[in-house]
Amino acid sequence: MDDHVLIWEMGPRDGLQNEAAQIPTEQKVALVNKLSATGLRRIEVTSFVSPRWVPQMADAAQVFAAINRRPGVVYSALTPNMQGFEAALSSGVGEVAIFASASEAFSSKNINCSITESMARFQPVLGRAHDMRMPVRAYVSCAIDCPYDGPVVPANVAKVTRQLLDMGCYEVSLADTIGSGQPDRVHSMLDAVLDVAEARTLALHFHDTQGRAIDNVAAGLERGIRIFDAAVGGLGGCPYAPGAKGNVATETVVDWLHSHGLSTGTDLDLLREAGRFANDLRKPT
Repeated sequence: MDDHVLIWEMGPRDGLQNEAAQIPTEQKVALVNKLSATGLRRIEVTSFVSPRWVPQMADAAQVFAAINRRPGVVYSALTPNMQGFEAALSSGVGEVAIFASASEAFSSKNINCSITESMARFQPVLGRAHDMRMPVRAYVSCAIDCPYDGPVVPANVAKVTRQLLDMGCYEVSLADTIGSGQPDRVHSMLDAVLDVAEARTLALHFHDTQGRAIDNVAAGLERGIRIFDAAVGGLGGCPYAPGAKGNVATETVVDWLHSHGLSTGTDLDLLREAGRFANDLRKPT
């Protein structure tokens, strides 16, 4: 591990998906283009899911068709099933992501199946992605706490993580979905996960509900993690996690990392400008 940290930008997808008012396609495209100009190398643009479940993402194909793609930037999308994967493939997505949970209750609420059933559902997606040489990233929700079941046993997080890696995911992002994590609990979770996975295959995804996200980033760095998810402007929230606030803001993470001598390859001033634009999208017109 060196002093470079990779930031996965979540704003256009995880950041906007929970907004009640429909955001115009051209505004989503403008946000992605602004983010592309900052030096970010990984941007999750949208999700190819049923509009019935996530209306805000109904224009996924239109967004991908309109963004200005910069060389060296990976533009990804969430694709929970084969229908979504094929739609993403047709749109020229550079990478896809799937999502599982370390909590049975959250898995049931979020994707209407057990953890075991969710893994079976992902198999066709991973098989097709392998055939197409498409990289697949995975998320593990509720890596710290579940909004329904409370504290999540670290061994459960480790088990799901190992399954996803064994199935062919190249990287697993461990998500503090409701933002209740604190450094000691992040360490406890990573104690278990790092027994079954190398740090280079892991990312951390923090929400800032309790204002501890940066402390948790620091805890992850101590354990060798060098990949972190963040959302410009602190956008975000989860429809299946009551009370969860936004993701930790990309500009806040980058500012902190730079102040501690770590590099991200991003322009902080341009990130702040993108953050202001992102937050303006949420204001009623």
